[in-house]
Amino acid sequence: MLRDIPQACSPADRLVTFAKDDGLSAFAGTWRQIEVGGHTADVYDPPKPNEHGYTVLFLHGVHVGRLIDNGPFCREFDRHGLRVIAPLSGASWWTSKICPAFDKEISAERYLLDRVMPYLADDWKVKPPRVALLGTSMGGQGALRLSYKYPERFPIVAAIAPAIDYQNVYYEYDTIPTMYPDPEAVRQDTATLHIHPLNWPRNMWFACDPADERWFESSDRLKMKLYSLGIMHDCDLETTAGGHGWSYYNVMAPKAIDFIAARLEQERLRLPLAGAEPT
Repeated sequence: MLRDIPQACSPADRLVTFAKDDGLSAFAGTWRQIEVGGHTADVYDPPKPNEHGYTVLFLHGVHVGRLIDNGPFCREFDRHGLRVIAPLSGASWWTSKICPAFDKEISAERYLLDRVMPYLADDWKVKPPRVALLGTSMGGQGALRLSYKYPERFPIVAAIAPAIDYQNVYYEYDTIPTMYPDPEAVRQDTATLHIHPLNWPRNMWFACDPADERWFESSDRLKMKLYSLGIMHDCDLETTAGGHGWSYYNVMAPKAIDFIAARLEQERLRLPLAGAEPT
């Protein structure tokens, strides 16, 4: 049965537990673990990687639900030849604030920008726009937030059940109060408030189950703000598949990965701006 790690687990337990999918895990690629900048990351190599090096940077949820042995996602990676790197950050919320439970010297956001992305450039020989962000729950809001703050670095983003208004769970997770003094400080740092009306990611998709009582409202509010600003985006706020959790994430996997694969190709074919560095 698919599951996230229970909140009561210790951080060490969280890093070794992952989602399974009841015998539907047949896929052709391989998973391995690497160390990047002092932290662990899962890496997926499809049997036939895309010739252009298309890569997915996956951000996990608050319980570190990993994609290892997850058939619905891995089969989509295989189908499109997408390599995947999935750093493990614990319940860091992927913010620009120091989360001592993750690292006492570098925030999860800076870790992605200053260590993971250079690793992809140096070792995998891949740079934006051939890297797409994908996240679920906590990782979904993190992916949106990063793409809104750095739209040229992350022009492609897909978020499944993004936990956008995480100020609402300020007192439920021990890590959030270590990063922010109060819920209002969290609200001011949420993805929705990082949208720039003149500079946004060119390729944006997000989805949330209407039965997701905790997180649907913030996705719906994000949709309304994007519409009001005239910002192009794609979203699915209608499909329902069990609320918040892996049952829903797996149903949405084909839509999310199809979007990513199509937009990676679209970005590759896009004419560069005058003076821009070729990709």
